[in-house]
Amino acid sequence: MPITTTPKIWMNGKLVDWDKAQVHVLTHTLHYGTGVFEGIRAYETDKGPAVFRLTEHMQRLINSAKILGMPMPYSLAELVQGVKDTVASTGLPSCYIRPIAYYGYGEMGLNTLPCSVDVAIACWPWGAYLGMTPSKRACA
Repeated sequence: MPITTTPKIWMNGKLVDWDKAQVHVLTHTLHYGTGVFEGIRAYETDKGPAVFRLTEHMQRLINSAKILGMPMPYSLAELVQGVKDTVASTGLPSCYIRPIAYYGYGEMGLNTLPCSVDVAIACWPWGAYLGMTPSKRACA
């Protein structure tokens, strides 16, 4: 399923235009696979989109980074706010959210200590990617 773009992506603490959210082809994580991510949903409610277990997801992202020895440059509160800001910037009633932390451009080799840790949060509209749930199939 193709990705439907949204206006902004949160990159290293700032909302940037979708098309300007780019990384270099020699970004460390692209070569060594040393990154972490979460997959989160925001659901439509009467009060606007509500992110399912947001704090728990962001804590798991931090914990995953710690397992890799990746120092997270943002606090739990900053990451939670980053998700909220990104979701709000889309104007969508519901969406899929993909936060990712990765070693950035500028160093190559197995030693990650000199590498920057970059964080991005993107979201886009995405329906059920595994098809209809069994209960919805029964009603169809």
